Amino acid sequence: MPPSALPLGEPVPDDGALPASCRDGVDSREFGIYLHVPFCRVRCGYCDFNTYTATELRGVSQASYPDEVAKEVSLAHRVMDDAGVLREAATVFVGGGTPTLLPPGELARMLGTLRETFGWKPDAEVTVEANPDTVGPRELEELAAAGVTRLSIGMQSAVPHVLRVLDRTHNPERIGPVVAAAKAVGLETSVDLIYGAPGERLEDWRASIDAALEHEPHHISAYALIVEEGTKLARQIARGEVPAPDDDLQATMYELADERFAAAGYEWYEISNWSRGGAHPSRHNLNYWRGADWWGFGPGAHSHIGGVRFWNAKHPAAYTERLSRGVTPAVGREVLDEETRQTERILLETRIREGLPVAVLRDRTPLAGLIADGLVDGRAALAGRVIPTLKGRLLADRIVHGLDVA
Repeated sequence: MPPSALPLGEPVPDDGALPASCRDGVDSREFGIYLHVPFCRVRCGYCDFNTYTATELRGVSQASYPDEVAKEVSLAHRVMDDAGVLREAATVFVGGGTPTLLPPGELARMLGTLRETFGWKPDAEVTVEANPDTVGPRELEELAAAGVTRLSIGMQSAVPHVLRVLDRTHNPERIGPVVAAAKAVGLETSVDLIYGAPGERLEDWRASIDAALEHEPHHISAYALIVEEGTKLARQIARGEVPAPDDDLQATMYELADERFAAAGYEWYEISNWSRGGAHPSRHNLNYWRGADWWGFGPGAHSHIGGVRFWNAKHPAAYTERLSRGVTPAVGREVLDEETRQTERILLETRIREGLPVAVLRDRTPLAGLIADGLVDGRAALAGRVIPTLKGRLLADRIVHGLDVA
């Protein structure tokens, strides 16, 4: 099953050059780095990410991956320097795939290349995603020594039958020891949960919430399962082998999660994310929602620099081939016009607790209706921010459609 198709876009110059417009307002935007590691042992049935098992790599070697990434790092440095947008990274996020399938020394080598090339701010947040069965105390010590500050753990569920439906192979009992080992070497910890899997009952979800809270991570993400076209799960649902997710049940699950997280001292700061005491948000992901700049390295990775969005060739073989010819791995881009940027700002900033400034709205008329419908916090709106209520978080699309008035 191939991952989802790339969007359409205009061609990218072979040298990857950015238009002069990307310099506008550069000093007001943070810069982050995303590094994609596209390798997995098995493909989970619900997953639509750009990942590949060993049999799907078509001659591309995991061992050579750090060297291929280094070529793109060098190219990105030149492109950003020529465009006048080069600056230190405030955040780095290594995602996948399963980054921790690579030996920690190889991850450290790639991180070292990024730090030596771009520089990191002294307080840079450096996150690595991990499956709980691919890391232990030794690996975590090496990652911490390489500058990693944060571990994001793919927990998904604490209930074995839910993990089986999702094709997750780890033992849920591994979560606690991994969180503890990460904390022991000074890393902040985050656990990812998924709710609404076929056959998952409310009591199953409650058990997963309680298990996550028992480990006292610094941060918790909880995502509603989305059935992506072309996945194994989509085919199973189409054949009637498993039921489709129930929207009403998912809404109830979200409300339960928000209630229990809040009772345990976690504050929501984005629709699907909670931070303990409000002090440990993912700064990297917040920068996405705030419209900051980032460069995405690796096959299929997306980047955004000053209103220019571009994306790399998806398959590792195609990515490697382009770099071997000395041309950018980016195969398409979009220069966002003002209307698109306005729509995206509404889409992103109405998802976060700090909200969207009312002053940026072209037409404030719909705001009163959204407040009356209980979707937007009225007091916050009077103070100048559009912030969703709990009901608004469940119906976020209605806020976006209501406010996006050309």
